[in-house]
Amino acid sequence: MTSWTITPEPVDSPAAALLWRAYYTEVSDRWYLLHEGRRTDPDELEREIAAGAVDGLVPPAGRLLLARHDGEPAGMAGIRLTDPRTAELKRVFLREDVRGKGGAARLVTAAEDTARSMGAGRMILDTRSDLVEARALYARLGYRETERHNDEPYADHWFTKDLL
Repeated sequence: MTSWTITPEPVDSPAAALLWRAYYTEVSDRWYLLHEGRRTDPDELEREIAAGAVDGLVPPAGRLLLARHDGEPAGMAGIRLTDPRTAELKRVFLREDVRGKGGAARLVTAAEDTARSMGAGRMILDTRSDLVEARALYARLGYRETERHNDEPYADHWFTKDLL
């Protein structure tokens, strides 16, 4: 039997660092392969990881949740308050080898529960058009597409969900 656990994690822990690298490698490679026909340059990848990992995901206004599958770091999701009643879902990721095992929905649900515990009554998020799996997951979990809520240069779709 396989098991999932999801717990808060420091953004700079060894397990988080492993997942940051996997996350940035995948999303960056997907973008560059789609738009420029190449993978991410290693130096560029290091700059992306250094620039974006924390992204406001530290207490008291943010959290990083780490999912473990059978005890191994398998995925993550970040939550940060954009105002006292609104949380933003960030950096949702599962390693490819554990996808399709129910972890994504568990991870987003845990993020929603965490956002509620921080006082949020609404969750917002953005994603790219090429991340079709993410868009399908959010729709399945009750998120609805909405107007742009930020100036994120790589975002193509914006979603919201009431948490009350």
